[in-house]
Amino acid sequence: MKTATRFVDGYLGYLLGQANHAVYKDFDREVRAAGLRSIEWRVLATLHDSPPQAISQLALEVLSKQPTVTKLVQRMSEQGWVQLLADPHDQRRTLVAATAAGLAVATPLIGKARQHEARILRALSTAETTALKQLLGKLA
Repeated sequence: MKTATRFVDGYLGYLLGQANHAVYKDFDREVRAAGLRSIEWRVLATLHDSPPQAISQLALEVLSKQPTVTKLVQRMSEQGWVQLLADPHDQRRTLVAATAAGLAVATPLIGKARQHEARILRALSTAETTALKQLLGKLA
């Protein structure tokens, strides 16, 4: 008897969620071992090779709400991982930049994240990896 395909087995949201879990479940241990929460890691990873970001843009990139990110970067500033700067073009906006201390925390994790990604993507060919990243970028 042939079993019917379950809805979730072909549902994009479910598949993306499962893929996200597969990618981050093991790496999250590395993040916690470095003394970071996952959202702190996302902030430092975003800022590590970016110019200073407005809090609103940073919130979009780290997949969190702006008030949450505002409080988070204030705490991270107190820890010395980021610095808060006035936007020279708009004094109402605050920009966030990684500090040398933040980069010292993030840089080793960036290397570990690259290694972790390479292990996960071994199941795909180079062409499949490129296509996957292009398609995900297009959806995002």
